[in-house]
Amino acid sequence: MAKIEFDPGYVSEPFASLCARYPGRTVYPPKDFRLEWGPIFHRGRLDGTSRVLVIGQDPAAHEAAVRRILVGTAGHRVQGFLAKAGLDRSYTMLNAFLYSVYGRNAGSRYAKDEKVAAYRNQWLDALLLTSPIEAVVAFGGLAARAWKLYAKSGSAQVSRAKKLPFIHVPHPTYPDSAAGDDEAKERALTAEMLEKWNDGLRALRSALGHPDSLRALRPYGQRFTPRELPPIPAFDLPAGCPAWMQGEDGWAVRSGATAGEKRRTLVVAVPSSVRLPPPER
Repeated sequence: MAKIEFDPGYVSEPFASLCARYPGRTVYPPKDFRLEWGPIFHRGRLDGTSRVLVIGQDPAAHEAAVRRILVGTAGHRVQGFLAKAGLDRSYTMLNAFLYSVYGRNAGSRYAKDEKVAAYRNQWLDALLLTSPIEAVVAFGGLAARAWKLYAKSGSAQVSRAKKLPFIHVPHPTYPDSAAGDDEAKERALTAEMLEKWNDGLRALRSALGHPDSLRALRPYGQRFTPRELPPIPAFDLPAGCPAWMQGEDGWAVRSGATAGEKRRTLVVAVPSSVRLPPPER
């Protein structure tokens, strides 16, 4: 029987205590965040082996199902970015927001919120205290603001944080959201984003003293290729997650005829490409 790796979860300090004492509605108002789906804390290593800190934005539908951040479309793009830099597992991902943002502009309204930052900074302190982080990569403007706020705070590890190389690149799904249904615009924005990602890759490669793998840098072209969208590793997901949850097949969506129904309803479906066992006769 093949051995399947998995993320054991929040079993050690200081992370166990952080997960036991997370903020709720007094910090994240329900009108602006989907508190009903709970907090989603991280993805990656919490065992002291992480070399790169990745900061994202907020969890979406796939993340609500798996209870790990960056596992949907954005997550696969980030996974490919890290792989190009030689990082196969020595990373930790945190989000600017603990809960899924509700509403187009809600994230911007809380970008500099002190109460939101206070808990987030505890996670950043904990990670920098326990892991030999060599660089920080922020995907998107909200992620970049989160790190810059931390660097100006009085948190315990700020002096170390200020010495780390900081790389800011566009959010992975920026072209999709900015283009709407305009395919030509989406292609142009993707090409523009990937050019900036190539600059970020070169900076990250220069900053890394201990990558997981030494491989030739293969820059992005005009669009993502299938090879640049690797599956989410099983060792990043909780025990028992089926293998198809590692793929990018749109298997989780919010659904409903009204805004309220869509907020409450998450539809998770096994992708049609997955071979199901034959029905019993």
